[in-house]
Amino acid sequence: MSLAMPLAIAAQSTPVDPETIRALEERAFNAWPARQSVLQGGWVFRLSGGFTKRANSVNAIEAGASFSGVRAAAEALYARHGLPPVFRISPLAPTTADQELADAGYTHFDPSLVMATAGLDAAQAHACVQIETTPTAAWLDGFAAANGVAAQNHAVHHAMVHAIALPCAFATLHDGAGRTIGFGLAVLERGAIGLYDIVVDPALRGQGHGRGLVCALLQWGRDVGAGSAYLQVRAVNGVAQRLYAGLGFGEVYQYHYRIPPVKG
Repeated sequence: MSLAMPLAIAAQSTPVDPETIRALEERAFNAWPARQSVLQGGWVFRLSGGFTKRANSVNAIEAGASFSGVRAAAEALYARHGLPPVFRISPLAPTTADQELADAGYTHFDPSLVMATAGLDAAQAHACVQIETTPTAAWLDGFAAANGVAAQNHAVHHAMVHAIALPCAFATLHDGAGRTIGFGLAVLERGAIGLYDIVVDPALRGQGHGRGLVCALLQWGRDVGAGSAYLQVRAVNGVAQRLYAGLGFGEVYQYHYRIPPVKG
C-alpha cells in the first residue's frame, strides 16, 4: 500500500483510511517484535518481560474491534506474567475502549505521532554514517546505551533486535574525528522503511547531525527499493517533529497509552 494517500488525506484534515493505519501498525509491530503475542478478537496482547511499552501493550489490529471483555482478559494475562496491563490506543481502537479505561482510572500517557513521507526526496548518503545490515556487538551495546536502556535490560533488548525478521539498516554516526555520536535503525517492509530510535549525543544536537543520520537511512531505503518512510515521535518532542517535517514527513495519525492506576 502506498503511503502517498495518508499524507494527502491528512493535509485535508479528513479521517485517514483505516487500512492505511492498519498497514503502518503492522509494519511497526513487525519492526519491533514482541517476545510473545496473544490474539483476541481484533486485538493483540504483546509481552516482552516488561521491556518497552510498545512491546508490552494491548493494541487494536482491526478497525472497530469490540472492546468487550478485552480489559478483563488483558488484566488477567499481564498479571499472570507479573506485568501491568498497558493499552496503546490508536485510531483502530473504538472510542469506547479509551473511555472505559479512563473510567477505570487508567492514566492517559505518552501521546505520540506517526509521521510518513510520500517519497524519499531527502535521501542522501553521508560520509560520517556507517550502515551495516547485521548488528555488531558494539552497535547493539552503543545503540542500547544511547537510548537509555539499563544494563540489566541489554540482553532482552539485543534479543529483540536479533528477532527482527525483515531487512534492516544499523546506522552509526561518527564525528570528524571518528568518535561515535549517534545511532539509528531502519526496517524495510512492503516498500516502506520505518525509522526507529534515532539518537544523537545530547551535547551535539542542533548541529545537523540528526538530519544527516536520517537522510543516510533514507538513502539506504532508496537503495533497497523503498519508496516511502514512516516513523513514530512523541508529541512533546517538537524539535524532532520540525526536523522530520523539514525532510518531508507529515502527520498521519496519533496514538497514546493508557497505564493502570497506582494501587494504594
